[in-house]
Amino acid sequence: MNAPREYPRPTVGDFAPITALLGASGLPTADLSLPALAHFRVSRDGERIVAVAGLQPLGSAGLLRSVAVAPDRRGTGLATRLVAALEAEATRLGIHTLYLLTNTAERFFAARGYTVLPRAAAPAALKETAEFRQLCPDSAVCMQKVLA
Repeated sequence: MNAPREYPRPTVGDFAPITALLGASGLPTADLSLPALAHFRVSRDGERIVAVAGLQPLGSAGLLRSVAVAPDRRGTGLATRLVAALEAEATRLGIHTLYLLTNTAERFFAARGYTVLPRAAAPAALKETAEFRQLCPDSAVCMQKVLA
């Protein structure tokens, strides 16, 4: 099954469950809005959202954000598959490099080809996002992945 069908974009009614899952996972939600969810993907069990991940396009760069899986579904590969789906979407959008900030998932992303980058070396467009400016602490690890 291809990624867009397997992991659809959220609907308007998904906003509250997505922000609840992100909040319960300790991820920022203050800058999220319905339009911001245009490049998010979800995984469902029936009507329940069990995983979410987002992409914020910024020209030829992109911010991978909001990767969260419900506690009872962790370890099942959902996060890996959602990240892969967003990497494929990023490539289709002409994004050459994905960046992210993490406090807890450095090993997860390193295992998927992301490398640590000094935060100061991130592109200017990323430094202007709410995640870089105010939502993620300075202690968050910045990582990048060049897409093929």
